[in-house]
Amino acid sequence: MKKYIVELTAEEREKLQKLISAGQSSARKLTHARILLKADCSPLGPNWTDGQISQSLDVDITTVERLRNRFVEEGLEMALTRHKTRRIYDRKMDGANEAHLIALACGEAPTGYQRWTLQLLADRMVELKHMESLSYETVRRTLKKTNLSLI
Repeated sequence: MKKYIVELTAEEREKLQKLISAGQSSARKLTHARILLKADCSPLGPNWTDGQISQSLDVDITTVERLRNRFVEEGLEMALTRHKTRRIYDRKMDGANEAHLIALACGEAPTGYQRWTLQLLADRMVELKHMESLSYETVRRTLKKTNLSLI
């Protein structure tokens, strides 16, 4: 027995059919509209199983299950639009650390090296105890953001 039952109203069904027939939306939105139309359990809906929908529209069965859930829990508009990420990314470097990195990169390269590398900069920032750890990729992104080239 399905936990989330999709029952579209006449207005919702009409809106989805217009969306599909116009073909002007993103592929994801159109696929979600098709899934909802096929999953419709109302008297006018086809009431397909998740497996049938998955097979006919070439989507994973979990996509169908998640879409049913989003439709029931959050409504039609949220089921059609993409969710924003809920993850919060903490910045590794603050302004002061960026300034130290730029000053370091603009200075003389260590003895034995002709120029700074991303890994050398990351290692030196850790040596100088500006940061506990730092990857060369974070150094690259920071230097790119400030339009600073190591060449």
